[in-house]
Amino acid sequence: MDSLAFLERLMCLPRYRGQAEHVELIPPRQPNFVQPEPPPPPPLLKALERTGQWPLYSHQAQSLALAREGHNIMVATGTASGKTLGYNLPVLEGLGKGGRAFYLFPTKALAQDQRRALEELTRAGGLDVPFDTFDGDTPSELRAAIRRQAHIIITNPDMLHLGILPNHALWASFLSRLKYVVADEAHVYRGVFGSHVALVLRRLRRLARHYGSHPQFILCSATIANPKEHAERLTDLPFQVIDEDGSPYGGKRFVLWNPPFLGQDVRGSANSEATFLLAELITQGIRSLGFARTRRLAELICLYLKKRLARDDPSLAERVSPYRAGYLPDERRRIEQGLFQGQLMGAVSTTALELGVDIGDLGATVLAGYPGSIASTWQQAGRSGRRGTTESLSFLVGMDNPLDQYLMHHPEALFGKPHEHALINPSNPHILQPHLLCAAWEAPLTSLDEGIFGSGYAKAVAQLEAKGLLRFRARRYYLSPHVRYPTQDINIRSASSRSYTLVNASRGNTLMETIEEATAFFHIYPGAIYLHQGEAFLVTSLDLASMTAYATPHKADYYTDTIDTTEIAVHEVLGAKRAGTVQAFLGRVTVTTHVAGFKRKRIYTDEVIGVIPLDLPPQSYSTVALWFDIPEGMEMSLTREGLDFAGGLHAAEHATIALLPLYALCDRNDIGGVSTPLHADTGKSQVFIYDAHPGGTGIAEKGYEMMGELWQATLKAIEECPCQEGCPSCIQSPKCGNNNEPLDKKAATRILIALLGDRENL
Repeated sequence: MDSLAFLERLMCLPRYRGQAEHVELIPPRQPNFVQPEPPPPPPLLKALERTGQWPLYSHQAQSLALAREGHNIMVATGTASGKTLGYNLPVLEGLGKGGRAFYLFPTKALAQDQRRALEELTRAGGLDVPFDTFDGDTPSELRAAIRRQAHIIITNPDMLHLGILPNHALWASFLSRLKYVVADEAHVYRGVFGSHVALVLRRLRRLARHYGSHPQFILCSATIANPKEHAERLTDLPFQVIDEDGSPYGGKRFVLWNPPFLGQDVRGSANSEATFLLAELITQGIRSLGFARTRRLAELICLYLKKRLARDDPSLAERVSPYRAGYLPDERRRIEQGLFQGQLMGAVSTTALELGVDIGDLGATVLAGYPGSIASTWQQAGRSGRRGTTESLSFLVGMDNPLDQYLMHHPEALFGKPHEHALINPSNPHILQPHLLCAAWEAPLTSLDEGIFGSGYAKAVAQLEAKGLLRFRARRYYLSPHVRYPTQDINIRSASSRSYTLVNASRGNTLMETIEEATAFFHIYPGAIYLHQGEAFLVTSLDLASMTAYATPHKADYYTDTIDTTEIAVHEVLGAKRAGTVQAFLGRVTVTTHVAGFKRKRIYTDEVIGVIPLDLPPQSYSTVALWFDIPEGMEMSLTREGLDFAGGLHAAEHATIALLPLYALCDRNDIGGVSTPLHADTGKSQVFIYDAHPGGTGIAEKGYEMMGELWQATLKAIEECPCQEGCPSCIQSPKCGNNNEPLDKKAATRILIALLGDRENL
């Protein structure tokens, strides 16, 4: 496609009002081929030649060489660079007589896609390497045969945790011959999910050792700032990193597209702009994929897109589709095949299509809002131009929030800085202790296990013993008799093992959804309007004892939003340092949140039409936070100028939290904050930013390390926003439990300048 001609055409349309804030030209790259020595065995070489994968790119050849030497490998090259061959080739060559391998994928869709790639390769070379999928969809009558016959098991961390490790006696033969463990898309294993997966992998290593094997790990990841550290923290093993990409690249024009102002401090809709761009691309015959932050937005943008296309060409409207998690597997496969085979001209997806499912050659991608991390941005943008020979086009449409607007005005933060760090915390006691119970179920714990589970092991075991969950005898720790099958109490994609159940009271209390305990009070309180599969339901009652919410279908012209307060108590200071002109701290805290009521708001105007109190118990959890002092005399100085000191602290807190995802691979919902002119524990004015998961996941630590850079980015975001009093683009937060009151933009600017001290360094 001629991306430059398409952009010039857009800029001549009446709708164009300078939306193209920045165009980044990413140059093409020629392939770098390397001949491995010795070459692969003849059947494997034949398979590579027949599937068009020979000669090898340099990173594929390097992966084969390092695997042959017995190293654990992390392949961290670009999207569509052929990372799959980086593990298929060493595994197929190295299994030899009787070896076994686990292939782990974070989603079933990706597992099915990679199974097809493996099937194509083995069939082309006539390779006798039996493999099969073993996950929650595998019929029970086939499972025993798969265990006996397959040399490669394709699965996911959830099945490994719930079905394979607890029943390891059935897998004794497989585990005793386990030679390779492959974990694809390893950057997905971050935060709470990644911390759980790290402990699942430690349990796998422990049982492999029990059966006499010591598997080699091959991990693949999108580009992240810390591939070696991340791989080693996931597995607690040494790794070699391959990050020099030898694949060809056709080049890309990457456009930062900012919706224009419609009035004072009111910016146009990112969703409307994304719909416009997708419609223009598809009508010009450019196969395209749009990405939205939520399931609901993916459905809505696709609906708007169909209506827009139908005005000019009804046949085109039938050739676009939404795609998201929650669809039945057959529906998802149909859409994937429609994209791959060309029947569909486009789709609008959540992150469900961000990972490497092969959907063919697309010319363009449109991202409706910053996905939350640089790594995800490149993953989504990289779904276009995957064949590596032609130029592609990507648009990032800015939403009206501080982080999106910062990137619109600072393209170097997206194109010129390293990708974020993937953070996990397998020592988090809220995550470690349940996995130690699982390990004790699998085999009694011994002193050797400290080498597997790390420095937090001894303390966690002692606490489990004190709770009566473990018993010590004959130099081993055994599960107490009353503990039954502990794996079923752990959701590895959540910090909490407990959840509330939402049922449809109008249909005999049929199950609708489960909601994590930590967030339930924000969604299913009595009087809440809850959206389920596009339909509105009114929560009529909440039974705290049974953890069940009852809802009925409801037609309403309003939505609901909670009113909550958060308090922080400091328990232990883990670190203190000079940052700018003040002291910054890192420590353990207790966060207590109380959902005190909710507001009813008109859907289209956000007008508040009612405020209703709630009688819900407060929720508390321990986590890790950073906090920092405020320069001395700041309150008095701002008061003299007629500025609101508390509003300045509150605004600075909002904006700092909004910018933190630039430095840590996290979502805005993974962090929270509190600001106060006088904190009871410190006796000072303070701003706190904390990990919004029990035990912490490492995000606050990363913010503490990069405090100065974070303040600089925050100050720029606030100063460069053209609004006068503060808006969603700079200091307002959609998560604020105090209805964004008080906020003072000028006071926040003064506070941040005083924190940094020397503006020459900005």
